[in-house]
Order: sequence, then C-alpha cells, then structure tokens
Amino acid sequence: MNFSHYIREIGRGAKGAADLAFDDAEKLYAAILDGGIPELELGAILIALRVKGETPVELAAFLQAAEARSYRLERPAGEIRPVVLPSYNGARKGVNLTPLLALLLQRFGVPVLVHGLIEGFGRVSSAQVFRELGILPATSLQQAQQRLDQEGLAFAPLSVFSPALNEQLALRARLGVRHCAHSLVKLLDPFISGQGVLAAAATHPDALDKMREILLGRGQTALLSRATEGEPFANPLRRPCIEFLHAGAAQTLFAAERDSIKTLPHLPEAADAKSTAQWIEKALDKKLPLPLPLMNQLVCCLYASNAVGSLNEARARVAAGGI
Repeated sequence: MNFSHYIREIGRGAKGAADLAFDDAEKLYAAILDGGIPELELGAILIALRVKGETPVELAAFLQAAEARSYRLERPAGEIRPVVLPSYNGARKGVNLTPLLALLLQRFGVPVLVHGLIEGFGRVSSAQVFRELGILPATSLQQAQQRLDQEGLAFAPLSVFSPALNEQLALRARLGVRHCAHSLVKLLDPFISGQGVLAAAATHPDALDKMREILLGRGQTALLSRATEGEPFANPLRRPCIEFLHAGAAQTLFAAERDSIKTLPHLPEAADAKSTAQWIEKALDKKLPLPLPLMNQLVCCLYASNAVGSLNEARARVAAGGI
C-alpha cells in the first residue's frame, strides 16, 4: 500500500488538499487500525487530515472500518431500544451530568450504555462520577452485556469493544492535538446492526452538520444535539435543539432555547466527581429539581427508544415523575 500517495493527496493544506473517495478512505483507516502504517507516515496522515478537515464521506468510511474491527453487544430483550451515550470529553468548567441522564433512563426502564475513557485528563470524566456512585466500569464485553441485560446500565471503556480505536485516541498524548478518532468514537453504536439510539453530540455547528449527514446517510437512529463541553447531555442552563434522526430523515423534537434564562437551575456549587455524584443522588431522590433541559432530553430518549408510543406520552411520563 503506497502511503506516500495518500499523504500527497491530503497533505497539501486546507486549500490545496484533495479529499479521499469512500473506498480509499476505508482502506486507509483499516490499515491505520490494523497497525500497518509506519509511525512517521501515520503521524503525517493524521495531522494532514486534521489540517485539511475530514469530509463526511471520509468520516463515514473511517467509521465503517472501525466498526468492522470492533466487538459488538447484543440488544437487550424487549421492544425498547438501548440508548448509547458516548462520553469522551468530561467536564472542566461545569458539571458532568452524563451519568445523571444514564441513571434517569435506567429508572424509566430504558437500557443505556455509556462508553468512553476512564481518566479525565484534567477534566471530570463520567467514569469518575460513576465510581463515586458505586458503578464501576465493565472489564470485558461479557460483563458489559451482563450488566445491560440484568441491570439496564453499563459503562464500558472504549478498550473493551474497540482496542484499535482506543490506541488511536492514546496517540493524542504524542501528537499534542485531537485527530479523526476523537470524532469517530462519538458516532459509535456498539450494538449489533446499530440497534441502539445514539446520543450524538458535538460542540461546533460544522461538526453537527457532518454528524447529521453521516448518520442520515447510514440510516442510523440517533438523537442529535449540541454537546455540553463535548458531553452528550443537554446544557442544564439552556436547552439545545434536539433532532431525531431515523430511517434517513430528521425531525426536530425540541427547538433550541433563545431567550435569556429566567431562573437558574439548582446545580452543585463544585464540579468535582464527588460533589457531582452527591448532587445526582439528591436529584434522583427528588430532593432537588431536575434541570428542565435534561427533562426535555429525557422525553426525546423515551420517544426515540420506543419506550412510549408518542412524544406526548413521553412528555406525560416525565412530567408525572417516573423517578
């Protein structure tokens, strides 16, 4: 495989570089994940892609290569589709409420898989908050499957179902910057045949547009919204637009809030893992009110996962307080 050819194509900068066709992009990323590219060429390819900017076609091809090299989970029995929460950023300024969303879904009877990294690298990761709540990461694919089937909730580190992608993420420490693997993990539905409901989220509008194009092109079921510090939960201070992507079509379930917030939600004063976990426990015990944007997101998850028959029924269930 002539890697210098790929570097010549994509390595001419943001304006002069050529985009890869789907088949070429899939072959290239397959070689990357299989460890078949020397370190010098691999570094050049990853940085060239970052400078050029990956197209939706390229990312879709990379994703297909990654999925072909990932282990898969079986969808839990029943009509309700599991919700998938990719959690790779953690929180630095605010509070990380991805674990709260996961626990709310579990309480409403929706199986939920959170996948991500263990360490926060200076941020508060979902794994750290889960640990404070007594929920430990699955150590194997079999254990993740068992927890999903029996408890309706599992946190699975990326290394459990995609060791090759996990190695790619680890390259950030050497490269000093993010690269395409950081986008791919947020598009991963580890269930066989993509039977989960992916909570897809990104911070920047252009990244959201790419996600939408990729997910619609693949016919994937997903809820697309703006991320909160890169995490998939709705901003508790102002609800983002939440779109339901299904069978190649997009439907806006909640529009983005534009007005200034009138009443601040009761959020923890500190954003460390222990304080976050204690606040989550109080919210689940109904000692603190839930932020309205998270309740809106919960409505969307119930609807998209087939836990209810209609959006109005989802609203009614959440308003009635399933917790």
